[in-house]
Amino acid sequence: MDLTLHASFLPHDDPEASLVFYRDTLGFEVRDDVAYDGMRWITVGSADQPGTSIVLEPPVPDLGVTDDERRTIAEMMAKGTYARILLATGDLDGIFARLRAADAEIVQEPAEQPYGVRDCAVRDPAGNLIRITEVR
Repeated sequence: MDLTLHASFLPHDDPEASLVFYRDTLGFEVRDDVAYDGMRWITVGSADQPGTSIVLEPPVPDLGVTDDERRTIAEMMAKGTYARILLATGDLDGIFARLRAADAEIVQEPAEQPYGVRDCAVRDPAGNLIRITEVR
């Protein structure tokens, strides 16, 4: 069986701020940028992993979502509890310095965790939690 991870989706509420964060701060390449019906989907990814992408999407493009559900999603995004992703790097301190210089919202500075990894945590402009673990 040949099964790989192709794409993961994260919501955004400000496409320009998300683009700056993922492209300029994290260094991902932009693979696609599609506008449709007043919404925007931006696909980014690491140049070293051409087959794996993150799609930054409007938080609720589905017409089956109620107004109450939209409000709940917006509240969860604002608190950083709606979506999250785990990234990995060989240079955690270098990435963290870039995040700090870009005034990213720091949740946790680089630290050794009791479960055996060294990582940090930040929020992207939409509030998504991003944990970055150091590959040793």
